Amino acid sequence: MIRLLHFIETKWIAITLSILSAITFLSLWPLENLPSVPGTDKTHHIIAYAALMFPTALRKPKKWMLIGLFFIAYSGTIEFVQPYINRYGDWLDMAANTAGVICGLVLAELVIYLFPSRYRTTPRSTDRPHGSPP
Repeated sequence: MIRLLHFIETKWIAITLSILSAITFLSLWPLENLPSVPGTDKTHHIIAYAALMFPTALRKPKKWMLIGLFFIAYSGTIEFVQPYINRYGDWLDMAANTAGVICGLVLAELVIYLFPSRYRTTPRSTDRPHGSPP
């Protein structure tokens, strides 16, 4: 588990961009019918955006909150564009995406709480000695 968390924390940009690319492709690829998969559409949105936010929330780079807001705005853009490419845009999907971003953040915070600094071996951009100027 510690190795996996360390891997996610060190490769967070590549992981995040890969997940964002997959979400974009799957959301904008024109379909005749949605594929039959277990679970509900909203559950899939929550899981996808939680997975998207988790590496960023675990690493917490500078302006990580803006990255999370970008993910939410990006999901809104996708919902806006979908009707123009033979898909159906649903603003409830954006609400599920927002819930997913929040879930990814909460899950990362839980992991950080459960594994306080055991897996943090690389300095982060937000790490500074106490009392040092920003």
